[in-house]
Amino acid sequence: MIAGWIFSFFRLLEVVTLIPTLGMLAYFVNGYVNQNELTPNYILVLFIVSVLAAVWALVTLVRRRSTRESAAFVAFVDICFVGAFIGAVYTLRGIASANCVNASGGVSSTGGVSSSGSTITISPLDINYTPFSVSANKTCTMLKASWAFGIMNCIFFFITAISALMMHRHERGVVVEKEVYRRRSHDSRYASHKDKAFL
Repeated sequence: MIAGWIFSFFRLLEVVTLIPTLGMLAYFVNGYVNQNELTPNYILVLFIVSVLAAVWALVTLVRRRSTRESAAFVAFVDICFVGAFIGAVYTLRGIASANCVNASGGVSSTGGVSSSGSTITISPLDINYTPFSVSANKTCTMLKASWAFGIMNCIFFFITAISALMMHRHERGVVVEKEVYRRRSHDSRYASHKDKAFL
């Protein structure tokens, strides 16, 4: 039961983090298509993996009952998505060290208390204030956010794979045996058959 709640929670997180990733990467793909250029692999790989993962996450979230019944297959596909996201994040690894934001301004001061040897000098305090400003490179920040969401989805898909395996183990453990007695039409004796039914 707890595995089902964990699965649903992280599946919802996957959908929530994949939607902005799709939007940001679709912006880049559209830009390259409009310029009649090929989209770079580092964008295209993460975009394709994100599209497939978003569809898979949404379908398995909506069809939770059938997901529970085929939990082993769901865990296998989730592990495949972990590998796909690792590959996609690896192709976009160059953005990790990029500095996307430039901040300037603040408060600086000169003067105050200083000492040299046995003398202490007190000078007037001069405070300079320059307005604080931030400039961000839109392309860089969107790629870096997509990269970070890709790393988050690696972790989320791994957690949902483990919880799906836990659901599969729970489903295999619930076996009920019941006795079915049938009466043959030409014989008055009862035949006993044991059937296993999975709940």
